[in-house]
Amino acid sequence: MLTRLTALPRIPLGGGPLQLLLLVCSFALAAYAGVRLLADDWSGVALWFVGAALLHDLVLLPLYAIADRAVVRGLGAVRRREWAPYARIPAALSLLLLLLWFPLISGLTERRYRLATGLPADVFLTRWLLITAVLFGGSALLLVLRLRRAAKHRPPAVH
Repeated sequence: MLTRLTALPRIPLGGGPLQLLLLVCSFALAAYAGVRLLADDWSGVALWFVGAALLHDLVLLPLYAIADRAVVRGLGAVRRREWAPYARIPAALSLLLLLLWFPLISGLTERRYRLATGLPADVFLTRWLLITAVLFGGSALLLVLRLRRAAKHRPPAVH
């Protein structure tokens, strides 16, 4: 009975000691980065995190939920519902790139960027549009290939 009370609960680690070591190192690195980040302006960083969470939860999440429903409804029949990821994934990646590079894509920091790097900042919008076109084009190509493969394996209809 005593061994049952003092025994530690087992934590399932599929990767063994190496996984545990990597997990501890990642927590240590995150703690170090957090201490360094919060050292100078902890109130500004905390305000930024709270603002980002509120912006995401109250504005962005409803917007992309509405956009996702529009894509699924726009595809029509239930059979075509499986086509939605071919629009979701490139849209999500494109929006993520827009979010990351928005100041440069919008031209809001063009002067500061040029002064800091000596490079022009007017190429970011064109490059983002090109990357978006490649993402959607590649996704459309994958969908066409999938549909062709499915058509080959489908038995012929009997009239």
